[in-house]
Parts: sequence; structure tokens; C-alpha cells
Amino acid sequence: MEAYMKNNFSFFGIKTTPRRAILKELWKIHKDEIKQNSRAIAWELFSKNEREFHYCAIEILIKELKKLYIKEDIKLIEKMIVIHSWWDSVDTIAKYLLGNYFVQFPEETENVISNFSTSDNMWLNRSAILFQLDYKANTDAELLFFICEKFKDSKEFFIQKAIGWALRDYSRFNPQGVTEFVSKTDLKPLSKREALRNL
Repeated sequence: MEAYMKNNFSFFGIKTTPRRAILKELWKIHKDEIKQNSRAIAWELFSKNEREFHYCAIEILIKELKKLYIKEDIKLIEKMIVIHSWWDSVDTIAKYLLGNYFVQFPEETENVISNFSTSDNMWLNRSAILFQLDYKANTDAELLFFICEKFKDSKEFFIQKAIGWALRDYSRFNPQGVTEFVSKTDLKPLSKREALRNL
């Protein structure tokens, strides 16, 4: 597991299914405490070394904060994106935490995404590209295309891949729009290939 993650993290070696079973049992026992202190508990877990703790932290917040975000949660979300950063955590945080935060506070989207997309942190950039993955037909196409255009010249693999993934996902709901955007935008080959994979 450590090798798969390029030795960026320590692992206990507990696979996803048994790890979630353990968390589920502990969640039952400490249900009230977790509900009342979900942010603090999640951050405590996320601050530990082993990767399994990070996954548990993210899963706790996805469930406990749904439709119950406060505006200050963006600070916690940002910290979790830039600390212990790798695609496995960042992509889940971007799609489920950041994405759902903006569903509750759409008025925050422009300012936060502007900050993320102008940051020197590549993982914040990637999150700005991917946060609409679960939006389906409600995707803000103008914003998606703007962000993809902004990063089209990036030489970073994780950015090129994110552009392609975001466009491919949206192509299920607006194939013509994605096709037209790709045709008129000088995307990197990886981004273009990923974007058009299902078209």
C-alpha cells in the first residue's frame, strides 16, 4: 500500500472494506461524541501519520457535515487539501467536501475558487478543477471551461489529468459543449484524450 502511494505515507495495511467495518463499529459506540465534535475528531485523525486515519477523517466529515456546513468550514477543507496531499485524499475532499460546501454556500464559490486557482499549491488548483464532479447537469459549464482554459498549458500530470477527468465527467450531460470546448482549446494531449474518451 505504501509503494502504491509512492511511499508518501505510512500505512497500517488495513484494506478499505475491513477499515470501514472497524470505523462503523466505533462510530456506533461513539455516535453522539462524533456528531457533536466531528470537526475536532476528524482533524485529530487527519493529523496522525497513518493513511487509514486520514481516510476515516474524510469519511466522518462527508457524513456528519452534509447539509450542516458552516462558512468557516472552508478553512478546514483547505487545510485538509494542502496537508498530507495526494490524489486519493484530495480528489475525495474536492468532490464530496468542497463540492457539497458550495452546494450549501453557492455565494462562496467565486471567491474560493478564484483563490484556489491562483494558488501556488497544485492540489488546490486540482480541487478547483474537480469540485463539480458530483454536480452532473447542475455543473456551471462556464466556470468549468474557464478553469480548464486557465490551466491548459500546465505541465503537471495531476492537473492535465484533472482537466480531462472533469471534462469527461461533464460530457455525459453536455457532450456537444465539451466537444466544442476541446476543439477550440489547445489542451495538452493527456487532457484532450481523457476528455474525449467517452465521446
